[in-house]
Order: sequence, then C-alpha cells, then structure tokens
Amino acid sequence: MTTLANKPAHQKHVALSRPALGHFGRTELAILGTPCGNIKKLAFALTEKLAKNLKIAYVDADHKSADAAASNGPDINTALAYGSFLEYTDKITFQRLDYRTNWNEYQQKAFFQATDLILVNGNHFPAQAQIIVIDPAKPLDKKLDKLTNVQLILLQTGVTEVPEFIQTHLASAASVPVYAISETEKITDFVVSFYQQHVPPLNGLVLAGGKSTRMQSDKGLLQYYDQDQRTHVHQLLSAVCVEAFVSCNATQAADLEGKLPYLEDRFLNFGPKGGILTALQHNPNAAWLAVACDLPFLSKETLAYLIQHRDPTKMATAFYDSDDTFPEPLLTIWEPRAFAVLLQFLSLGYSCPRKALINSDVKLLTIPDAGELRNVNDPQAYKEAITELQQN
Repeated sequence: MTTLANKPAHQKHVALSRPALGHFGRTELAILGTPCGNIKKLAFALTEKLAKNLKIAYVDADHKSADAAASNGPDINTALAYGSFLEYTDKITFQRLDYRTNWNEYQQKAFFQATDLILVNGNHFPAQAQIIVIDPAKPLDKKLDKLTNVQLILLQTGVTEVPEFIQTHLASAASVPVYAISETEKITDFVVSFYQQHVPPLNGLVLAGGKSTRMQSDKGLLQYYDQDQRTHVHQLLSAVCVEAFVSCNATQAADLEGKLPYLEDRFLNFGPKGGILTALQHNPNAAWLAVACDLPFLSKETLAYLIQHRDPTKMATAFYDSDDTFPEPLLTIWEPRAFAVLLQFLSLGYSCPRKALINSDVKLLTIPDAGELRNVNDPQAYKEAITELQQN
C-alpha cells in the first residue's frame, strides 16, 4: 500500500544535465581589488597576448560621467534614442549590436557561448573565479563575500605581502600563487593554464541508431573484425576517450542492455543529428567524438590524428569529406558549444549537421587516408568491403 511516507516525490519537470557555467560563460575570471582603470589595463594586456589563440570577452560597466549616467539614456546620435529596440552597425572591421532591453541571466549566457575566456571587471560584476589585486587604493576588507574562488593574487607596486585578513579568509591561501602586478608574462602563463584546465573532456559516440534501409539489416550488427561493428567502434573510442557510448533507437536499446553503454535517442527522426544532440544533452560539459558505425576502414591512427589536432576553441573539429570539399559530420569532435548551435539550426528548419559545420567556426582537416571515409550502406558494398579487408 502506498502511504504519504513512501509515496515517490513528484517531479514536475524532466531532469536535465546542465552545463557548468558561471555568471557569463564556461570559463571566466573576475579581476578586482584595484581601481577600474588598472583592471582594464591588465585585461587589455592579457587580451593582446592571448587573442591570437583564444576568443576573449571583456565585461565591464560604462564609466561615463555622472551627468551622462543620470540621463539614463542612449546617445542622441543612435537609433535607440528614437525608440529603436535593437541597432546593428557594420563597423567594417567588427560588428556592433546595441539593445534597449536588459538581458536576463539566460540570454546573457547564451550570448557568451562562443567565447573561450571571459575577463570580468570584478568591481562591478561577479564571476565563478577571481584574480585579486592587493592595492591600498581599493582595499578588499569589505568585499570578502566576492572572494569565492580566488585563483591568483597580485601585488600592486609597493606592496610586498598579502594582508592577514585575506590569508585568514582564503582557506587555501598557501596554494594560491602570488605575483607582482607588473609580472605580465607570469600572469599570462597562469591564465593560459587556467583555461587549459577547463578544456572539456572528450567522450565517444558510436552513431548506430539508423534504420539501415539500404542495407536491409542493422549496420551496427555487421561483422568485419570478428565482432559486430558497433562493438568494434566502441572499443576504438574507449581507447582514446574518457567514456564511450553507442547511440541507438529504442529497439536497439533492448539488445544493448548489459552489453555496451548506450544513449537512446531523445531527438527522434533527425538521423545522426538526433544522436549527437542526445549525447550533448546527456553531458553538456564534455566534447563528443561522433563516429558512424558504417566506416569499417577507419583506423585508430586516424582517430588519434583527429584528437591530436582538436581545437576546443572552435565549435567542432572535423575532416573534409572524401571529395575534400565539405566537412564530414559523422567523424567529428563536437565541442559543448555545438549543442546550442545545432539547436539553433534546427529552429531555423535545418536538420543536417553538415549545414551547421559549413556555416560555423570549425577547424577542418584533411584526412591522412581518404579511403577511411568510405562507408558501407548496401549488401553489395558489404561483400566488397569484406573481401578487401580479408585481402589486406
């Protein structure tokens, strides 16, 4: 009998894994403890050194005059001053968007999804991690509540030690590095290391959930190497990824139970894109190396080559197809930021993952052996592939 004591708790919404984001994005550092001019100077110096390899965002408040701030309105020379909701300006070397409305926290995070590192003026805004400056001009004794995850301590010119109240507040103060604010190279190296520690881990995904209409049988169950192909590809991915799963439909899931880790498609009737979206939803904090199960000539060396050349600052890392013309989406590393991009293309009526790769910031590679992209989709091609593999 079910009683109030043992009745299962009602869950109103579907439980979803959420990306590990801060106030603005995935990897952010607030700089605080010194006047705003010094923060901007340090942020710009770091950006100048790192912008060649990382897409960096800078978050600050508008330090305009008190009179201008009191007017609480846009510049009279803008469309916003005349009631426009949004103003887009092509500045030739960059593009600018001005909004009249305030962003809520969800819109804000979506806007920063394409960035690799966000530097924040911590005097005005919070961030998930902090760099603090010990500066008598801006003491931190009344801002200890903002120091939630201090990663680096900088000493302003003339300051020689960290105040005792900071050491007391920071339980891990002994392990936090301390540099002079003038040691730009050391600070830059630290920020690079901080970014690298936040590069998402790599998971593997065997794309095996298709209907195999042309083959007339499940392509994942075909054997090329004394075991079914989905098991073979899963083993290849398990050797180079943190975790590996088989993407499957509901019928296949019953057969996979207890044999291989699997992810049953939640995005139905979208082909391989449905499997990729399901994986990104399952773990939005990992990158996913997606491999089609109908590539029997794919080698572990080529997988290693793809991983070696992975660029986590891009939306994805992919090979050109066998014609060396378009990206091959079914042998691709999809970074976490790809989830929002793929959903955006879906909202615009495009279900093809190749379309998203063509029109996004991706790293494209030429595969060492284009023959490894040869897929097997029908019984005749299967017989030919078996004969060729046996001969080789």
